[in-house]
Amino acid sequence: MADVITGHLDDAVQLALGTLRTALDADWDVPAGDLDWSCWETAEHLSDDVFGYAVRLGPRTPPRHGEVPYLWQRLRPGGPSNAVRADRYARPAGPLRVVEVSAALLTAMVRTTPAHVRAWHVWGDSDPAGFAAMGIVQTLVHTHDLAAGLGLAWEPPGELCEPVVRRLFPHVAPDEPWPTLLWATGRGELPGRARLGDWRWYAAPLTSP
Repeated sequence: MADVITGHLDDAVQLALGTLRTALDADWDVPAGDLDWSCWETAEHLSDDVFGYAVRLGPRTPPRHGEVPYLWQRLRPGGPSNAVRADRYARPAGPLRVVEVSAALLTAMVRTTPAHVRAWHVWGDSDPAGFAAMGIVQTLVHTHDLAAGLGLAWEPPGELCEPVVRRLFPHVAPDEPWPTLLWATGRGELPGRARLGDWRWYAAPLTSP
């Protein structure tokens, strides 16, 4: 499963970027779906997420007790706390390019970091494949948020969703992978299951090295 997940990271990012680049003339200051952030802020947050996963794998001794000490801060109350920002003069193409570059860093790190390495995550110290899975989930669900705000259709294929549901949400059976991933991240309902108010994934590897 680890090799499958790692191989899907770039696929998920390029699929998302292809969709979002059709809306470069839209207003990216509108809310991103049900989030309290604008589409611009959400794209920056996505870039910051995958950047944050990549840099945790960078030190020779990866952090086990907290973030790499970049300066994460909010530009406004209630906005995302980011270390990565896009130049507003670059217009919407800017944050998408930043997403692509941050995702490339994560892809490179998960491909070159030995599988036994562990680095800190608030929901359990994780391995390279786990951080790749997190990058895929962040990409798919935040593209869902952005698509809702920008009026775009977005439904990624099940083969991108199912492995990350099994890796990060092992308590959930992915009978319908994309609806299940949306439900597991508090973004939808499933038959017999109400929308989640609080949710989490399980970052720690399913088996020990």
